[in-house]
Amino acid sequence: MKKALLTFLCSATAFVAAGAAWGQDGFPSKPIRMISPFPAGGSVDLVARMIAAKLPEFIGQQVVVENRSGASGNIGTEAVARAAPDGYTLLVNTIPFVANAFLYSKLPYDPLTDFVPLMQISASPSLLAVHPSVPARSVKELLALARSRPGELNYGSAGPATNPHIAGELFNLLGKVNIQAVHFKGGGPAIIAAISGEVGILFTNFAETSEFAKAGRLRALGVSGAKRMQTMPEVPTIAEAGLPGYEFTTWHGMWAPKNTPRTIVALLNDRIRKTLTAPDQQKRFQARGLDVIASSPEEFAAHVLSEHRKWGRVIKERGMKAE
Repeated sequence: MKKALLTFLCSATAFVAAGAAWGQDGFPSKPIRMISPFPAGGSVDLVARMIAAKLPEFIGQQVVVENRSGASGNIGTEAVARAAPDGYTLLVNTIPFVANAFLYSKLPYDPLTDFVPLMQISASPSLLAVHPSVPARSVKELLALARSRPGELNYGSAGPATNPHIAGELFNLLGKVNIQAVHFKGGGPAIIAAISGEVGILFTNFAETSEFAKAGRLRALGVSGAKRMQTMPEVPTIAEAGLPGYEFTTWHGMWAPKNTPRTIVALLNDRIRKTLTAPDQQKRFQARGLDVIASSPEEFAAHVLSEHRKWGRVIKERGMKAE
């Protein structure tokens, strides 16, 4: 493992040192495929499509988003790992990229050695919300309800090892409760299930849930981040509302297959940063509760390693598994 981590960081450092010359070796000379390994309607799909709509202005080629979902992101992620390392197939993913290594007994790729980190795109808290029929109007009341009815409450997940699943299990771990996960095929179906009352509780990306909460179709109890959101300042953080120490931040990142030329990696990082920092794009992300990060490959590599360790501990303590 130490050797893999060292290789991962050294590769990222080499890419940062490379120049970002436009059109090096004719790249790009055809459309770029950006794979989202989750269904349409979730936060990864949203981020990928916002980038794909704007990036052609800076890179001179069309960018096509392909949803290749299944197995908590493993199917689409493997497709990128096996793709030609030429810069024309990219991956947009989130926490399952590192968490799946601890949840699945065997992965068809190694997240630390089979990919080149391009950039941490954005970060966003999740929103803890409940269906209006759930008799809890605060985090404290929800914890009390869960303790009075152990194993009876449920929350919607986008699938094993996905962000909502991990956020829910962190809540269980710190709150010493046992709210059951009900897994759906993506964040969109999980939200629909919560709105309909099929599941009572939801931990999902702020961008996906906030509008339903504002419309009264869900009741927002807490924000998972370290601070309140400007767009919903009346909703406290989960930590301040009754569960000290709770913090869960979704992040979105982009990778290329290993052995992608360093000049291409540097060029892509430069053009994607220009895409994300354009004023109109900043407004789009902020309106959806997404903080633009636009990191360097080296910064992203360090973040991925930190998240790898952090969620590995949580998953082991909760005994989480996915097959």
